[in-house]
Amino acid sequence: MSSPISKSSLSDSERLLVELHQSLNFGRIEALRIRAGMPVFDPAPRVIQTLKMGGQNGPREETNLEDFWLKQPIVDLLQTIRNIGDGEVLAIEVRHGLPFTVEIERLPGIANKP
Repeated sequence: MSSPISKSSLSDSERLLVELHQSLNFGRIEALRIRAGMPVFDPAPRVIQTLKMGGQNGPREETNLEDFWLKQPIVDLLQTIRNIGDGEVLAIEVRHGLPFTVEIERLPGIANKP
């Protein structure tokens, strides 16, 4: 995924993940299931919002846009999910509507792709 990617070019579940990041803005997404390299929302992941006292806690302005170019952190997350294949993302830390850190479980002694 090195060339620019638009939101409209994503699968429905990938778009839903992007929109979840934008609506959360700050917080964590936990226990996101992955099947065939795509996020699965049944069962729904656990979503924990971080509120900044005295700060802007609403969704990102981009939430209302039908299409836009994805920023590199979300492109990297989508590639990581595709590389997982089948499994689970333990946690995604979201800052400013973008993935900041991603926790995945690795089996000892097995070379998993990031």
